[in-house]
Amino acid sequence: MVQTFTSMKELPDSEKPYEKFLESGAEALSDAELLAVIIRSGTQGKKSIEVAQDFLAQGSRNLLNLYEISFDEMKSIHGIGQVKAIQLKCVAELSKRIAKTRYQDKLSMNHPQTIADYYMERMRHEKQERLLALFFDNRCRLLSDVTMSIGSITTTFVSPREIFLAALRCNAVQIILLHNHPSGNTEPSADDDTVTKRIEECGVLLGIPLIDHIILGDQSYYSYREHKRIIY
Repeated sequence: MVQTFTSMKELPDSEKPYEKFLESGAEALSDAELLAVIIRSGTQGKKSIEVAQDFLAQGSRNLLNLYEISFDEMKSIHGIGQVKAIQLKCVAELSKRIAKTRYQDKLSMNHPQTIADYYMERMRHEKQERLLALFFDNRCRLLSDVTMSIGSITTTFVSPREIFLAALRCNAVQIILLHNHPSGNTEPSADDDTVTKRIEECGVLLGIPLIDHIILGDQSYYSYREHKRIIY
C-alpha cells in the first residue's frame, strides 16, 4: 500500500519546507513550498505541497492566483476549503500593504513615479477601472484618497461635484487623479482626456488645482504632468 501524508509533520525531512527554511532560508523555497507553509496540512491522500501545486496550476498558473482567484473559487479547490482560502486571501492583502508601506515615506506629490509605486500593488490586480482622487495640503502632504468611480472612466460616471466636495471636506488645496487600466496598457483613452480636462477646468475655477492624472497599468504608469498635458 502506498503511504500518504496529510500534514507537514508526516513528510520526510528532505521534503519539509520548514526544515528547508531553517537550513537555507525562505529564498530557497519554491512557490509551492512557500504556499505549503501557509496551507500547513493537506487532505485525504494529498500532501500540503500537492495542494499548493494544484492551487498554482489554476488561473495564471503562478502566485498571481492569490489575487486573481476569488475567495469562492479558492474554497472549491480540493484541499483548501474556507479557512485556508481566508489565510491565502489575507496573505495577498498583506503583500499589497507591505508594498504600499515600503513606498509611503517616499511619496511625493511632485514625483509621479512615487505615487505610482505607492498605489501599484493595490491597483494593478483590479478587474475594473477604479478612479481615486488624492487630496494634498499646502505642504504637499497626502491627506486622504477617495474612490470616486468604479467602472469605465467617463464623464457619465465621474462627478466633479463629488470630487471637489471631498476636497473641501478634508481642506485639500491640490488634487491628483489616479486610475487603473486592467488591460495593462497605460495609454490614455479619449474619455480619460475628457475627464482630465473637465476636472482641471473645475479646479481652476474653485482654486483647488488638478496637478496630475496618473494611469496605472501592470508595473507601468502614465502621468499627464510628465507628458506636459497638465501644466501646473
